[in-house]
Amino acid sequence: MTDIDYGRAYQSGFKRTVRFLISKGVIGELAEEIAQAAWTRGWERLEQLRNELSVSTWVNKIAFNLYRRGTYSDRRQQPLMDISCESNVNVAAIDLARLMNSCCPSDQALLKRQLQGLTASEIAHEVGTTETAVRIRLMRARRSARSVVYARAS
Repeated sequence: MTDIDYGRAYQSGFKRTVRFLISKGVIGELAEEIAQAAWTRGWERLEQLRNELSVSTWVNKIAFNLYRRGTYSDRRQQPLMDISCESNVNVAAIDLARLMNSCCPSDQALLKRQLQGLTASEIAHEVGTTETAVRIRLMRARRSARSVVYARAS
């Protein structure tokens, strides 16, 4: 089929393709856009046409596939509905309690004091040791807690 023959088929078959899409439930303007895209795609792939007498049928199949593909991708991209659920559960507190329970008692005491906002020097004064010793113990306690978290995750 030559380009001129395809042009004649387009002139006579474009409106039929639009009507075909409308019969499948496509809205007017969208039907025209899909029909235009289908006829363009048909012209680009004209060498794949097997029977020149069934150009309109071939293009209608292309148009219907374009429509189906478009509605399928539209369904996958629907916006999520906003669901307002108010929860009074403090999940961070639950996680913190689990984490603290996994630590040894001496580490728990140090970490609780740090969570209360005490500095290393204030903790050292309460415990009766040096600030450096408290910092080292805190570092080891955090490292121990982190290893527990990573072990649970894997």
